[in-house]
Amino acid sequence: MSLNDDELERYARHLVLREIGGQGQARIRAAKVLVIGAGGLGSPLALYLAAAGVGTLGLVDDDTVSLSNLQRQILYRTADVGRAKVEAGAEALAALNPGTVVETHPVRLTADNAAALLAGYDIIADGSDNFVTRFLVHDTAFAGAKTLVSAAVTEFDGQLATWKAHDGISPCYRCLFPAPPAPGTVGNCSETGVLGAAAGVMGSLQALEVLKEITSIGTGLAGRLLIYEALSARFRTITVPRDPGCDLCGKNQA
Repeated sequence: MSLNDDELERYARHLVLREIGGQGQARIRAAKVLVIGAGGLGSPLALYLAAAGVGTLGLVDDDTVSLSNLQRQILYRTADVGRAKVEAGAEALAALNPGTVVETHPVRLTADNAAALLAGYDIIADGSDNFVTRFLVHDTAFAGAKTLVSAAVTEFDGQLATWKAHDGISPCYRCLFPAPPAPGTVGNCSETGVLGAAAGVMGSLQALEVLKEITSIGTGLAGRLLIYEALSARFRTITVPRDPGCDLCGKNQA
């Protein structure tokens, strides 16, 4: 897949990277990535993926832009308040890179539509803000043998991991968290707050891990959990082993 003159100039700083070059950029252009949640994580994630030249980006979000979103959701502008997030987001991404096809899904991801939504994409990037959706996205990605890059942020801290237990080696999300926490035990960002720039850090790191998975460069986060603590400016990485007794990916599962 050759690059045209506009792409050669647009992606010049990628092309001179030995690890990426023309072949890697062609992989990025051919990639199809589904972004779940066009919020504080999904905003920088989608912007960087579009800027990098990802060929097809899907946006899943049923919400509209509110004024309180703008402190962290940098995909939108004040004039977008009241608009559907996927509509305003697609417009912003097209303005950044018209070469990226943006597919909008103005729906809430549910057990009824999850498999169909994920089916047309190579990599899933989850930035949802609740555990029910996170578990549903993960389990659906696992069932469809899709690589999932998942990020979370609350207050001043964030977490990031890549889940691809379908490779038969890596752990799944349920190896670390077997079940969602009880309802009401963990607050969302409207209750606990979140520093906007912390969401930006995690969304940018999430985009980086997606691009690494697309181009097969570096060492990914499968089998590891990255933890970011903004107030102490500290990153930690912990190993997540595969649980042979896991109800989802364990050795006794068919």
